[in-house]
Amino acid sequence: MKKILAAALFFATTITSAQVITVAEQTSTFSTGQQPAIVTTCFNNNLKDVTNSWTTYMKSLKSKKVTAGKEETFTDNVLIKDWGNNPVDIYARFEENKSDNSVKVMVAFDLGGAYLSSTVDATKYGVAEQMVKNFAIETTKAPIQSQLKDAEKLLGKMESDRGSVEKDIKTLRSDIEKYKDNIKKAEDDVYKKENDLSKKKSEIDNQRTAIQLLTNKLGEIK
Repeated sequence: MKKILAAALFFATTITSAQVITVAEQTSTFSTGQQPAIVTTCFNNNLKDVTNSWTTYMKSLKSKKVTAGKEETFTDNVLIKDWGNNPVDIYARFEENKSDNSVKVMVAFDLGGAYLSSTVDATKYGVAEQMVKNFAIETTKAPIQSQLKDAEKLLGKMESDRGSVEKDIKTLRSDIEKYKDNIKKAEDDVYKKENDLSKKKSEIDNQRTAIQLLTNKLGEIK
């Protein structure tokens, strides 16, 4: 429990400011050469998690095949709903920055003969830009949401433990009251028994006196 709590506190304190996801249009290097690309950054992540998330995202789209290589992920013949029925090939590269726990994401859209840019097709570019930005937002949120889930689960256990302690205290206080009642009853019983004992002692003394008188009378008969 202490390890989970410490991890949650550390994770929360390392995010010192709001993380705003931005996208930019840049030229990046892919297996096909220098191409116009949409570039963004995923925070709170490592390279493996981001590449896996991207592969999962690509597989969720209507596409022919997703090939996740060591340095580049290629998705063949993707049908993007807002683009109609014209498929597109998507290339994605990732660069990890371990110093700030972030991953740079570079995505190029091969329209078939030309790569997407804001000048080639502004409408399609706007849709693609939003796709990449949404991916970065959700990927950045994912580890925080996981930490939040763990933290809420831990809080629930803490509250349950607190409830158990409160219940124990209530039971102990009830026992104390019962013990007090028992002590009071025992004290009353002792007082009564002491009075009974005093009476018994007096009765015994009187009986001994009577016996002595009878014994004396017997002795007087000659």
